[in-house]
Amino acid sequence: MRFNIFKNTVFPIIIGTVLIMISCANSAKTESKNLSTETLKTNETLKQVKGDEKIIVGANQTEIYLPLLKGKRIGIVANQTSVIFKTHNKFTHLVDSLISLNIDVKKVFAPEHGFRGIGDAGEHLNDEFDSNTGLPIISLHGKTKKPSTAHLKDIDILIFDIQDVGVRFYTYLSTLHYIMEACAENNIPLIVLDRPNPNSHYIDGPVLDIKFKSFVGLHPVPLVYGMTIGEYAQMINGEKWLDNGLECDLKVISLKNYNHSLSYSLPIKPSPNLPNDKAINLYPSLDIFRGTPINVGRGTDCQMQRYGAPFFPKSEFSFTPKSNEGAKHPRFKGEKCYGTDLRDESKLNRFTLKYVLDAYKKTPKEIPFFGSTWNIHSGNAILKSQIEAGLTEEEIRETWEKDLENFKKIREKYLIYE
Repeated sequence: MRFNIFKNTVFPIIIGTVLIMISCANSAKTESKNLSTETLKTNETLKQVKGDEKIIVGANQTEIYLPLLKGKRIGIVANQTSVIFKTHNKFTHLVDSLISLNIDVKKVFAPEHGFRGIGDAGEHLNDEFDSNTGLPIISLHGKTKKPSTAHLKDIDILIFDIQDVGVRFYTYLSTLHYIMEACAENNIPLIVLDRPNPNSHYIDGPVLDIKFKSFVGLHPVPLVYGMTIGEYAQMINGEKWLDNGLECDLKVISLKNYNHSLSYSLPIKPSPNLPNDKAINLYPSLDIFRGTPINVGRGTDCQMQRYGAPFFPKSEFSFTPKSNEGAKHPRFKGEKCYGTDLRDESKLNRFTLKYVLDAYKKTPKEIPFFGSTWNIHSGNAILKSQIEAGLTEEEIRETWEKDLENFKKIREKYLIYE
């Protein structure tokens, strides 16, 4: 079975219904039609969209991908966000839905934070069995990051369905890369069920220097890259980023009624430390603190919406981190941290260094600010030296512009949506 992807295409818009659940019997009637028909999206369609309630995610378009799964042995890369929506806030997990439709699901592959999305950031997770379905769950954030040939020996098709947030160091991108590589090596087709990127309204930040390639950044892209996970998968293929220039047999089930300028509020938090829209918007500009001694709200109920440390100057605002979901051992656990509350911050339309520059100035000189992982997380060695040299944010931003313009030209080739 081979899949074909065409740039700037979407599947036909079906008038009169938003969410469609069909049985395998109904799938058979439309199989030949859905496998061969694609329609160019129009500007008129996009202009009609006024809110995220009308956006239809790839997982909901069962009429398109169920025919591809019939009679096949299926593996699914999934977590708590892998759902089919009944309404915006009521949903059925994709795995449960496919099993109920008699699709032969063999196993689940889980990214960072695990299948249920409750593991700590960076926590290594073991393989397990799902208590509800009995399916084996293979951890891709433990002893292995990439499925082995043994893991895939009983799989005919893999499905990837995970909500991303559009930031380079969010590790679901790296999981996608290794899934695509494993599929290419084992001649297994991959279906990506696309989902909106809540940070797709801008492109910004330093482009990764490939010398600092790691699991928190495998590709030469900006910190915020403005693409959906489906578009990004096409870029991985097209730019030959897989090992040995391999190309994955890829099919993207595109979003309906979506463009990159639309706001999208996630109904399910994508990971424990991104509890709401504010945290997701601030995430690129706050998780850059990784590799410094600063707490960004982990161990509180306002993760990614504040930053501080016990050694900051005393201020009216303070917080005391405690163990909680996603942060069993938060930095400065049980210590009062003084800092800045960002819950009332205006929505960011670009990546900003102002929080890091502020924290750097407030950190006593006898306390090292940059740790051993800073360059890996930021994706280069230049940013550290620029901050230490006292450059302003605008002076630093000027050094990104050429790389950003070059990336935008590459990005353009793989866009499905305007």
